[in-house]
Amino acid sequence: MKLTIVYDNEIYKENPGTSDHGFSCLIETDEQTVLFDTGANGNILLDNMKLLNIHPSTIDTVVISHEHYDHNGGLEQLLPYLVKPTIYRLEPSIMNSSVEENKVDKTVQIAKHITSTGRLSGSPVDEQSLLLETKKGLVVLTGCSHPGVGNILQSAEKQGKVIGLIGGLHGFTDFELLQSLHFIYPCHCTAFKKEIKKDFTKTAFDCGVGLTVTL
Repeated sequence: MKLTIVYDNEIYKENPGTSDHGFSCLIETDEQTVLFDTGANGNILLDNMKLLNIHPSTIDTVVISHEHYDHNGGLEQLLPYLVKPTIYRLEPSIMNSSVEENKVDKTVQIAKHITSTGRLSGSPVDEQSLLLETKKGLVVLTGCSHPGVGNILQSAEKQGKVIGLIGGLHGFTDFELLQSLHFIYPCHCTAFKKEIKKDFTKTAFDCGVGLTVTL
């Protein structure tokens, strides 16, 4: 399983692409290609994909973590490039008759080795995260963590041992919850990236457009 950050507030190292407030992560497995969130701007999303040699037509499924512009804003411009995609979101909004939209409430399998936590209550909005199954345990992929990182991890741990965390963490400060994780990639809206990387020098790493993680 390979993850590529396609849209983020920062650029990873010297990768090509444009940084912008938003988040999108491509998940590639042997069976399917899933896009988690679409950033804020469709032009930036598509340009970053082109620069990273990602072909939108290969995307089978799109998952929207929550209905904020910086996570669903690129969807409308992306849709024409997709071939009969399946979309999972908390609040479906029919945009195209060729699109299969699924409303997510409870835990649901998105693809082999990829599961949604289902709707988790958050402030100001509810959100879903993804659980990525690896041989060593679960990796949690978040959008903004509006339900709270602790609540997301607690939900994930019902499905198995959590070994990694990738995504936006907003104003999360309960760093002790990260002690048992093998790796942490604080992305997007995470307010205390520097502090997390300072406290977890061996397990916390930079995030940004162009970052790839092989699980």
